[in-house]
Amino acid sequence: MKEYELFIGPQHVGITGNFLVHLWVDGDTVVKAEAHPGYLHRGFEKLMERRTWYMNVALIPRICVPEPDVNEAAYAMAVESLMDWEIPERAKYIRTMVLEMARIGAHLFGLGGHAGSLGLYTVSHWTIGDRDYILDLFEQLTGARIYHIYIFPGGVRWDIPDGFLRKLEKVLNYLERRLEFYDNILFKNKIVFERTPGIGVIPKDKAIEWGVTGPNLRACGYEYDIRKLDPYAAYPDLDFEIPHYPDLGEFDVLSDGGDAYTRLVIRRLEIEQSINILRQIIKKMPSGDYTLKRPNPLAWKVPEGYAYARVESSKGEYGYLVVSDGGKMPYRVHVRGPSYTHGVNVIETILKGANIADVSQILFSLDICPPDLER
Repeated sequence: MKEYELFIGPQHVGITGNFLVHLWVDGDTVVKAEAHPGYLHRGFEKLMERRTWYMNVALIPRICVPEPDVNEAAYAMAVESLMDWEIPERAKYIRTMVLEMARIGAHLFGLGGHAGSLGLYTVSHWTIGDRDYILDLFEQLTGARIYHIYIFPGGVRWDIPDGFLRKLEKVLNYLERRLEFYDNILFKNKIVFERTPGIGVIPKDKAIEWGVTGPNLRACGYEYDIRKLDPYAAYPDLDFEIPHYPDLGEFDVLSDGGDAYTRLVIRRLEIEQSINILRQIIKKMPSGDYTLKRPNPLAWKVPEGYAYARVESSKGEYGYLVVSDGGKMPYRVHVRGPSYTHGVNVIETILKGANIADVSQILFSLDICPPDLER
C-alpha cells in the first residue's frame, strides 16, 4: 500500500485545541490534507440572534478561548457604532490595556505550543507558568481568569482596582527579563535553527489572496496591522512599531520569510511591543468615567442598520458584522475570525509536501483557534 491515512487530533498533543487534520501520506510525506473542525463550540452567530444585545457579551468570549477579549471589543465597537456612542477616554485606555494583556497571554501560549511541537517542553512549561501572571491580573481586574466579560457596549464593566497598575508594571518588568531566557533556549537553539526555517512557507504573492492576516501576514513581509491602519480605542495616542519581515533585528539570520521560523519570531517581537504599549498606558491613563451612562441594558433597542468593527488580535484581523432591525436582539451577527482562513485554506495548501514530523509545528506556527473555525 503506497499511501496511508493519518489523523492528528482532535485529542492529540500536536494539535492546536479540539481540531482534527486528516492526512494522506506517502512514506513520510504529506500528499493531501483536510481540516476537520467540529469538535467544540457550535452555532455562536445564531445564538446571538436569540439573546439581547447585553446578554451576548457573556456568550461571545468562547469563540476564541486563548484570547476572548477581542470578541468583546469588536462586538462592543459595532454596537456603539449603531448607537452612535463615543465612549470616555478612560474606557478607551482600559480597553487597550485589556487587549494588550490578552495579546501577551495568547502569544506566550502560542510560543509554548510551537516549542512543544519541536520537543522543547521546557519552553512550554515556562510560558504557561508566565502566562499565569497575566491571568492573575485579569482575575484582579474582572473576577475571572479566562472569560472576562468585561468590555461592554459603552465602556467597561467597572473601573481599575486600587494598586492594579502597580502590579501590572511589576509583571511587565518580570516578563521583560524572561524574554532573555526564551531567546537563549528557543531562538539560539540548534533544533529551532534546523527545524523551522523554510518550513510551512506561505508565498508572499499568495498571502493576500489566501486571506492571511496578523502575524502570519507580517511574516510574509507585509507591514499590515489594524492598530496602525485603522486605529481604535487608545491606539492613536500610543507609539509602537509593527514587527514584520524582513525587519527582525537580531533574529534576521535564518529565513527568507513566510515560514514557521519567521512567524515564531514575529510573535516573540510582538510581546516586546505589547510591554512597551502597556507601559505607555500606565503613564498616560486618564481620569474620568469608565463607561457611559446607559439606559436599562435589558431594554435596549438598537437603531436599524448595520456596522462592521474590527480589531487586531494576536491571530490576525478579528471583525464583527452586526445587523439590527431596531429590536431588542441582533437581527444578524457574523464573525470574521482569522483562524477560518489560516485553519482551513492555508493549512490544506501548505501541508502538501510537508514531512510528517513538521505537521504539528506548522499548525502551531499559524496559531489557529479551533472555536473560531466552528463558531
